[in-house]
Amino acid sequence: MKLSKYMMLSLVVPCMSGWLGSTLSAGPAQPNMVIILADDLGYGDLGCYGQTNHATPHLDRLAAEGARLTQFNTPAPYCAPTRAALMTGRYPWRCGMPNNPHPAEDARVSGVKPEHDKIALPKREVTLADVLKQGGYATACIGKWHLGHYPEFLPTRRGFDEYFGIPYSNDMRPVRLLDGEQVVEYPAVLTTLTRRYTERAVNFIERNRSKPFFLYFAQMHPHKPLAPGEAFYRKSGAGLYGDTVAELDWSVGQVLAKLKALKLETNTLVVFTSDNGPWFGGSTGGLRGMKGSTFEGGYRVPCIARWPGRIPPGHVNDGLSVTMDLFPTVLAAAQLQPPKDVTLDGRNILPLLASDAGSPHQVVFGMTGPNLAAVRDQRWKLHLLKPSPGQLRPPGEKWIDPRGPDGVTILAPYEQYAPDAYPGLRTGDSPKPMMLFDLQADPGEQHDVAAEHADIVARLKRQYDEAHAQSQATPAGALRR
Repeated sequence: MKLSKYMMLSLVVPCMSGWLGSTLSAGPAQPNMVIILADDLGYGDLGCYGQTNHATPHLDRLAAEGARLTQFNTPAPYCAPTRAALMTGRYPWRCGMPNNPHPAEDARVSGVKPEHDKIALPKREVTLADVLKQGGYATACIGKWHLGHYPEFLPTRRGFDEYFGIPYSNDMRPVRLLDGEQVVEYPAVLTTLTRRYTERAVNFIERNRSKPFFLYFAQMHPHKPLAPGEAFYRKSGAGLYGDTVAELDWSVGQVLAKLKALKLETNTLVVFTSDNGPWFGGSTGGLRGMKGSTFEGGYRVPCIARWPGRIPPGHVNDGLSVTMDLFPTVLAAAQLQPPKDVTLDGRNILPLLASDAGSPHQVVFGMTGPNLAAVRDQRWKLHLLKPSPGQLRPPGEKWIDPRGPDGVTILAPYEQYAPDAYPGLRTGDSPKPMMLFDLQADPGEQHDVAAEHADIVARLKRQYDEAHAQSQATPAGALRR
């Protein structure tokens, strides 16, 4: 199928079957790569993005010493599809991962279809860790994986030398902690995990200080249930959410401190972002919606990058970018070639991080489940499907989380957040299909202007139709055993 010039969907690099044996050139001093992925952190949850209720000094310093992107999006408003996109550089519909895996026991509790137990990133997909490992990097995944929880799909089978974490969300049963492929703790003690993850991360850096390394640190927080360690509980002055974000910020600070102590700062690219928008208690920074929503509050997240000498301090770029961009960006920084005969949807955004360059994308798409829901360019966003607001419930309604964890009793079970702590805007024109918003003038998506801009609607609809046709023609691969 011939693609339109508008589509940002195809970076094909000439045989996947032969990429592992190809010669991968690298410079004399390959930089280290650290990607820190928060879980359900909202666009407005950090001081450097406007948060004033709680402090995030380490992440604010990371932004001050590097670059901050203001229009960074995820391709889906929830966990696994975004993580698959990061690992492959491909849209979730293209890499066969449009939904979240749920272990069988959790599927029964949460009411999702039993076949969600079998969802995993297809074995045909080449991961970022695969490419970096072949390029001479030591690789580690610490924290949440959520790309398949059966042994053949764990990080140790997908390019990572080491793995330490829970293979899905911390609210999914059974809450088992793995070291490699072995269960080392069940039930997991949730209040200790951020500290133990952090200790493992700095230990990995220490052990690999003399060779290039890739650390994928997929943090547990602030995904529910919020379980800050006792050293942070009731210390932030901003409730349980503030305590949790404070521990997340501390953890990032520990990684940065280790890089500094080992004199690795100037040779390390550090990227911090989130997998989707916030749950109850968080902040979208004035955007409409939340996690699970197809409004901007579900998709837009913080993205900070630091690489001294390559990224200027205090830099801010408003260019449109998306999670898949991290795949080619990291490979470009590592001077490694992407896998052959693989269609990449991501683009190298080092120019955005280092200069005032504009977006490499004409448009990006937002998914919900297997469906393309929205398309946006730098200014305009068209909702092809009726926008979903997320868990929009009446304020004050009594609500009990249907998926209580089976980990060790959390520190503050009665302080967890409910729908009355909705994280985004609840106002605006009533949702319906084919709504158009001017994100430049109306970032909160309050006023549908489709009637006034039929030409913009037609252009974005045409670009959506081309992508939708591809998504329908692509094997789902949702498998998998």
